[in-house]
Amino acid sequence: MSQSTQSIQLPAAQGELKRPGVLLPVIAVATATFSVVTTEMLPVGLLTSIGSGLHVSDGSAGLAVTVPGLVAALAALLLPVAVRRADRRTVLCTLMALLAAANLASALAPSFAVLLVARVLVGVCIGGVWAIAAGLGVRLVGAKAAGRATAVIFSGIAVASVLGVPAGTLLGELAGWRWGFAALAVLALGVAGLLAAVLPRLPAHEGIRLGVFAGLLRIARLRTGLIAVTLLVTGHFAAYTYVRPVLERVPGIGAGLISGLLLAYGTAGIVGNFAGGAVAARDPRRALLAISAALTAVVFLMVPAGGSLAASVALLVAWGLAYGGVSVSSQNWVMDAAPHARESASALFAGVFNVAIALGAFVGGRVADGHGAGGVLWLGGALALLSLLVVACVRSVGHAKGTATAEQ
Repeated sequence: MSQSTQSIQLPAAQGELKRPGVLLPVIAVATATFSVVTTEMLPVGLLTSIGSGLHVSDGSAGLAVTVPGLVAALAALLLPVAVRRADRRTVLCTLMALLAAANLASALAPSFAVLLVARVLVGVCIGGVWAIAAGLGVRLVGAKAAGRATAVIFSGIAVASVLGVPAGTLLGELAGWRWGFAALAVLALGVAGLLAAVLPRLPAHEGIRLGVFAGLLRIARLRTGLIAVTLLVTGHFAAYTYVRPVLERVPGIGAGLISGLLLAYGTAGIVGNFAGGAVAARDPRRALLAISAALTAVVFLMVPAGGSLAASVALLVAWGLAYGGVSVSSQNWVMDAAPHARESASALFAGVFNVAIALGAFVGGRVADGHGAGGVLWLGGALALLSLLVVACVRSVGHAKGTATAEQ
């Protein structure tokens, strides 16, 4: 433990995220989250193209999101255990190199089955990067600036929606969906080089073992937060994975406009990430309460808005603004509930989050095939409403007491 602290003591002592020498490693980790989330969500923007190119339905093509989500959930729990003694910089660089290989395999896939195998490797990378990166803010900048550093790291998720997925979608529409994955292979290699160049040594210091997760689940505040996040993220991805078919039903929308709308969604997501992070740094419950309420309203309203371009655009932007704060607010809840086991709690959070992504994409696919775009919106809104009720019921647990006193 003393060795790992010593290796990052200089930047941590400064405690100023604005200093370039401190900020650059944080930005580098954010580029890693950007890369894995762009890779994970690219099939959303190319769903129709992948389905037609590999001769599968939209619902089946959604498995390209479901499979890596399931694998990521397992990887988030198992990989930190497997590499518990390895330097975190080395682990992150290795995962980004593997992501490059997986994206190249996706670009060259001759069949949907081969694409799914490549997406299994993507899942390993997603789970590993999330589990490690989520808790690195405090190690890179110290406790005083950890909240802001975490928001920057998670901004990679929102920026993936703004730049990554729309850019990949546009490239896929212009040159073919395979080129979207090829571009991400090049990006992942570049990120691996950046991480190797700017991250300090980050020796493991928790020695994570599988048994620690059961102990964490006994913390009432953490357990409740994970339930709420599961419902919220499952509902979001049940609907958002099929946002392209949802938008295609709106009169006057073409392929080019859909790319622009996804860009607007992602831009709003960046604003939501930092707004949600600012609120969550003070009160994670309040942040998730507002987010759950907003997503419930927006997704339900998307159902009658299908006949109006203006209403659909406004609601999609509101959707991005609300969902942009989910990751950073949830992570703040987790860190608040288990400050004594940050990396272990982050790994558990990443596992639950990715199970929810996979579950949402899978269930949404079944509903989309059977009931169309309206069905996935009703499902997503209902699950967001359940999340709102769960968060609203958390009243008796204090903001900082959940770690030891709230066990049941």
